[in-house]
Amino acid sequence: VLFNKAYLFLQLAGTAVLAIGLWLRFDSQTKSIFELESNNTTFYTGVYILIGAGALMMLVGFLGCCGALQESQCMLGLFFLFLFVIFALEIAAAIWGFANKEKIIEELKTFYRETYGKRSQPAARETLKAFQLALDCCGLTGALEQQFMDTCPKKALLESLSVVSCPAAIDDVFNSKLNVIGAVGLGIAVIMIFGMIFSMILCCAIRRNREMV
Repeated sequence: VLFNKAYLFLQLAGTAVLAIGLWLRFDSQTKSIFELESNNTTFYTGVYILIGAGALMMLVGFLGCCGALQESQCMLGLFFLFLFVIFALEIAAAIWGFANKEKIIEELKTFYRETYGKRSQPAARETLKAFQLALDCCGLTGALEQQFMDTCPKKALLESLSVVSCPAAIDDVFNSKLNVIGAVGLGIAVIMIFGMIFSMILCCAIRRNREMV
């Protein structure tokens, strides 16, 4: 029962990741980002990685659940293999992300400035709205633009005085929220390790039972 719950959790987590990726790709606000002509690929790549990772996690969870129910060593072996691959990719992505943090920040800032420069275009306006709402920021100067840009989050006059610029908000996300991102990644890694351990324990138990018969 414990094994099945672990596999079910992995499937649900995969469904959630896939749903977030699809939402970012096809939502009326964020899909406009894909319609912009830009050399920046950070957002595009991130969204497609979410979609691919979510689909793979669902498949892996399905293999683990079916393998446990049918006592199939083959399915459990595939589950372990796929989970190990995902775990290795997560570690590689974390190392790459930390090593290239400054580059990613600059790419996002450049992407925002390019989009800001095209704010007269409908697609760019929708992208600015989504970007500024997500980061609770406004333009390149923050409070100075709050009262004049209709793409910025609506705030009262006093609240608007403390609004930060979007380049500053990008810095804040990566510098002050990095520990939260790391904690989430560590939690997922621990779950994967337990999943691999459980699959091997179950696989060995199935083999012993068959040898006894």
